[in-house]
Amino acid sequence: MSRLPRDLIIAVDGPVAAGKTTAARLLARRLGYCHIESGAMYRALAWKGLKQGIDLSDPVALVNLLSQTTLELRPSAEGFVVLVDGKDMTDALRSPKMQAAASVLSVHASVREKLVERQRELGARGGVVMDGRDIGTVVFPDAAMKFYLTAALDERGRRRFRESPQELGTIETTLEEVAKRDRRDTERVASPLKPAPNAILIDTTLLDPEEVVRRMEAEIHRKFKNSHDISLA
Repeated sequence: MSRLPRDLIIAVDGPVAAGKTTAARLLARRLGYCHIESGAMYRALAWKGLKQGIDLSDPVALVNLLSQTTLELRPSAEGFVVLVDGKDMTDALRSPKMQAAASVLSVHASVREKLVERQRELGARGGVVMDGRDIGTVVFPDAAMKFYLTAALDERGRRRFRESPQELGTIETTLEEVAKRDRRDTERVASPLKPAPNAILIDTTLLDPEEVVRRMEAEIHRKFKNSHDISLA
């Protein structure tokens, strides 16, 4: 087994339902690293904004709200818990409603700038696997390892629908929503979704999470097979 640096940062990006969060969580567990899902921070801000009746299309109001909000991601047996002003909101933030709301506010450059600052603080010490949509391009452009996970639109729509069919309507409307989310993510002016030039692309359409993680591990250990760092991952 290759020796890995203690301060290694692994960036995992990709579109909705490509499997990046599941893969990042499993990979972090295998390596003994911390997993951070950057999207949880956007969902947390969206949750508080909706709770307080703030228009998610108003970036000034959202930045002001963020300045008054404490967001914490704490390690747990299942990965991490999300605390919003000290309250555990992990389960509430996983709903399709919160994911859709986060997608709306994530287009604002000023909001992204502030959240990127917090994400960098969380991952600054390394030993972290962070997933999102701009980790390898904006948050940690110098990350030693970058992965971009993708999958066919139809498969991603089916995965998304299986998560919460009671909340997502029909498979057809779910596919439309995923396609809309793709357009919003790739066409936004601020940090559009795209693979980093040096990212390793993995198509997860026909792969289960374990197969994805095995490929990621193989790429990581291949890169660091000659490492002499004294810390073992």
